[in-house]
Amino acid sequence: MAQYLAAIHHPDNYDSSVEGEAMQRESPSTQMSNQLTRRDFAIRTAGFGLAGFNLAWGLAPAAALAQQASRSETSPAIADQYSLVDPELLPVLKQFPAVDLSLEMAVKFRQLPGAPPLAAPAPQPVERHIPGPPGAPEVRVWVVDPAPSEKGKPLLLHMHGGGFMMIGPGWMPQIQGIATDCHCVVVSVDYRLAPETRYPGSLEDNYAALKWVHAHAAELGIDRSRIAVGGESAGGTHAANLAIHARDRNKEDVPICFQLLIYPALDDRTGSSHPAPSAVGRFMWNASANRLAWSSLLGVPAGSSKVPVAAVPARVASVAGLPPAWIGVGALDLFVEEDMEYARRLVHAGVATELLVVRGAFHGFDLLVPDAEASQQFSASWKSALRKAFATGKAV
Repeated sequence: MAQYLAAIHHPDNYDSSVEGEAMQRESPSTQMSNQLTRRDFAIRTAGFGLAGFNLAWGLAPAAALAQQASRSETSPAIADQYSLVDPELLPVLKQFPAVDLSLEMAVKFRQLPGAPPLAAPAPQPVERHIPGPPGAPEVRVWVVDPAPSEKGKPLLLHMHGGGFMMIGPGWMPQIQGIATDCHCVVVSVDYRLAPETRYPGSLEDNYAALKWVHAHAAELGIDRSRIAVGGESAGGTHAANLAIHARDRNKEDVPICFQLLIYPALDDRTGSSHPAPSAVGRFMWNASANRLAWSSLLGVPAGSSKVPVAAVPARVASVAGLPPAWIGVGALDLFVEEDMEYARRLVHAGVATELLVVRGAFHGFDLLVPDAEASQQFSASWKSALRKAFATGKAV
């Protein structure tokens, strides 16, 4: 885990600047000098990204970002934001207030060790290197197979969270748990990260992995008609984008049977040209973080007319013909409105869709407080949906 968390991914269409040089300058002693523990890292990133980004990537003039911020914070304030939080989630949330992060802190977070894999008898992750997109480096994937001797198993192609720029600290135990609980092979993609790699680099990495699992179905012991895509937060973004991309390139015959979208970021305009209501996005991931995360991925200001439509699921003209979907999100999550809207569009387009909105829950609540009743119900819901899709669904 430590090796790939520490790695700075290969640049792609990225102009070296002060921030890129800062990433290369960090020494191991400097990287750990801020006394961040792995628990701090796990809580504050919670497998989905950084809370309270304050990273000046230089992607848009400061004045423009300030103007966007003022537009997104005009809704009436709520006196006590904590009053809306599920009481069972509240004590742990209050222990970890939001923190504004500098670029140097983001670099340090990348280099902190993640949680080690679960010990046997949990299925063990196997590292593979597969051909990348044309002209790009190989793509590293992790394969977790709960039953290596079985044939015809379903497969989840998983994209990790991390705000487009990082890797969730609980990556390995998470994919081991999915493989065990849903009895499927999990292939998780170590796609290139922003801002070193801008759109469409990560999408092309994920698509290369999708083509690879289809082509190597016999070797992996899987049924290529039962391949789902999924991920949490930024990983959900990547999964939704991959489903759209695969649909639009259907001549290559890489069908997907299901998309599992766990509190996905689906609209770069949230928190910029689409102001966020005051009741949402106050914990773990806010409007400022969203603007900067999307901007780092896109290479242009989030919410602007310069954003390529194909890069953002909410901007795509049609969602017809996409795979069935499960979408889950907390009612206090910054992404709640865009996730509900995407579910509405899928339903209207005739795509079988399940939407779960959890009262009193914020972004990443299930990872922060996994033993809470709301977290357990949430996890049970998406796992049940994935198992059902594997049992009844076939990509055509």
